[in-house]
Amino acid sequence: MPMTASLPTGGALPLLDTDVLRTFVAIAENGSFTRAARQVFRTPSALSMQIKRLEETLGHPLFVREARQVRLTPEGEVLLGYGRRLLKLNEEAVARFLAPSLAGSVCLGTSDDVGTRILPGVLCQFARTHPAVQVDVVVGRSVELIRRLDEGELDLALVTAGNPGQEAWRGEVVHTEQLTWACREGGIAYQRSPLPLSLASHGCAWRDTALAALDRAGLPYRIAYSSEHCAGQEAAMLADLAVAPFPLSLVRPPLRRLGEEAGLPPLGDYQVSLIRRAGGGDASETLASHVMSAFGSLRH
Repeated sequence: MPMTASLPTGGALPLLDTDVLRTFVAIAENGSFTRAARQVFRTPSALSMQIKRLEETLGHPLFVREARQVRLTPEGEVLLGYGRRLLKLNEEAVARFLAPSLAGSVCLGTSDDVGTRILPGVLCQFARTHPAVQVDVVVGRSVELIRRLDEGELDLALVTAGNPGQEAWRGEVVHTEQLTWACREGGIAYQRSPLPLSLASHGCAWRDTALAALDRAGLPYRIAYSSEHCAGQEAAMLADLAVAPFPLSLVRPPLRRLGEEAGLPPLGDYQVSLIRRAGGGDASETLASHVMSAFGSLRH
């Protein structure tokens, strides 16, 4: 049913907020408030309030909410075209008048589980504000990233805290999250004995935490699959061949979190640290601030 909107006194048309337009475009392109919220680093409820105000301003519903997704109304499809053009024009105008104050290159190392969550948004924002800086990204195991940073190959490294050989004082904790047991929805791998595990390679804090917890609980297990990347762990879970210790935010359908019915010991929290190379320079420090801001947004 069409919404109603009236012009303010004097007939002046309202202005569209670029931040709200960015939210609208993100939802339209993702087909989901939840996925869009991760992209713009806000909560789904905050996005919902923005869209409600936008719909009230324009006097038309913009989305049709369905069970698992949202789709654009005809009016929403029209606004999407305008929104993309307005955002691009805004970026061009800002870039025209704000000469880049930073130049050079930064090399950032990250583990794959961290990179998939925050890097797209960080790199996009950093490229808009500092287009003259080249950012190189290296994905690898935390222990390997620390070695490469110490050898001067990396300027920054996002690593899982508590890895073997990593001094506790190194780096700044930027993220804390619950580590949980996960399996495929409807799967039976967790019912097998010994418990089949899908783990990261030796030297991973998740691996050490999970094995220590199972040993303390006296539960029999076998390491069925081992991978350097969390995508390998996930593949074994999706095939219902094993269970794995996983960050709670990465447990998404068709995976599920194992509850008390599995009888598995709690794993507690794990932390992500940001380590800087001494003398990395202004570009490195600026990128570090973007990374920290992105993780801070995840907590709100």
